[in-house]
Amino acid sequence: MHSLHANERQGELASLQIVPFEPALREHFYRVNAQWLEKHFHIEDLDRLVLTEPETQVLQSGGAIFFAQLGENIIGTCALRHESPGVYELTKMGVDQSFRGHGAGRRLLDAAIAEFHRRDGQRLFLESSSRLTNALRMYEKAGFVMQPAARARLHYQRADVYMIYQSPAREATDD
Repeated sequence: MHSLHANERQGELASLQIVPFEPALREHFYRVNAQWLEKHFHIEDLDRLVLTEPETQVLQSGGAIFFAQLGENIIGTCALRHESPGVYELTKMGVDQSFRGHGAGRRLLDAAIAEFHRRDGQRLFLESSSRLTNALRMYEKAGFVMQPAARARLHYQRADVYMIYQSPAREATDD
């Protein structure tokens, strides 16, 4: 796949599909996230728990998991974790490094935000790291706003960034 010309690759990525979790895809949830975690940080105990038990850690509590599928290949994933009534966390977002920079991450992010709205969510937040500058730019373009201080208790040691999604409709009602 790496030898595809840019035009062919763009055409192929146009056929990218966002699909929901199914048990047969569980290994990809781990694989895609482990790739970026091991490259930039390390896999923490909470990561390992969520990535090996997505049904109990994400889905049973009312969350959702999405995958970016290109042909037979799963190239990315993202989770929407239900934390409390109306409150969701965007988490476990990653795209296989061989396919970055072609919009798969943004498609996954858009799917998670659409699901948040479909569920009438009140607050959508994420925790990230200031080291992940490309991801932070993508989150900002999608409507996430950097908060001046992190939550009292962040989930991950690597997290030093806390962002909250502000939908355009909500901004308009603040006047």
